[in-house]
Amino acid sequence: MKWLLVVIAAAFEVGWATGLKYANNTLTWTLTGIAVIISFWLLLKAATSLPTSTAYAVFAGLGTVGTVIVDIFFFNAAINMWMIIFIVLLLVGVIGLKTVTGETTERREHS
Repeated sequence: MKWLLVVIAAAFEVGWATGLKYANNTLTWTLTGIAVIISFWLLLKAATSLPTSTAYAVFAGLGTVGTVIVDIFFFNAAINMWMIIFIVLLLVGVIGLKTVTGETTERREHS
């Protein structure tokens, strides 16, 4: 359930990252600000029980990929083979990090 919060937070990150580039009036700037607040609030909620470094990496990776996809499909951004290769590499890294990291962190005993 907490990972779902990270995914939703990343979707809001796509919204505010896109808004930072394309907002041009009070309404779009307000929506961008709301997306920032919701995005980080969801990430904070998820990070209370997930490994923070992994949750943030997944959040940032999905947000980055989502922002590129939105730019390509909605704003006709240029795309090339290297972009696709690096997006796939980023996704593989995020999925790999999520796979090898447990949901709870073990605390080391200090002597």
